[in-house]
Amino acid sequence: MDRRLAIGVLTGAALGVLCIVGVGLRIGFEGNELFLIAMWYNRVVMGLLIGLAGGLRIVDSEYNVLVRGVLLGLVVTTAIALTSEFRDWPSFLAGVAYGAIIDWVATRYGRQDQPD
Repeated sequence: MDRRLAIGVLTGAALGVLCIVGVGLRIGFEGNELFLIAMWYNRVVMGLLIGLAGGLRIVDSEYNVLVRGVLLGLVVTTAIALTSEFRDWPSFLAGVAYGAIIDWVATRYGRQDQPD
């Protein structure tokens, strides 16, 4: 597996755990297990997509990583927001921010030229 892809998926999974905690504290854990798992899975998919998008150039500047992460985070997190009829705005906004975080981490630590 490509290093950037692995880091993207792992970062998404870790941030997904934070989402489970945050959403669970807001809406409750009991009775919402499926939604909480879906929230975690959404962040894993976000990490997968961002991990695969390393060569995607959206803006020709040093901020491409952040713009790409925000845009892809927005696309992926909209899927889960639509299923909840946008009732959980903090999770939606967190997903957009998580996109930028995942892309930054995957870009920073996923370079193949770094020593192991």
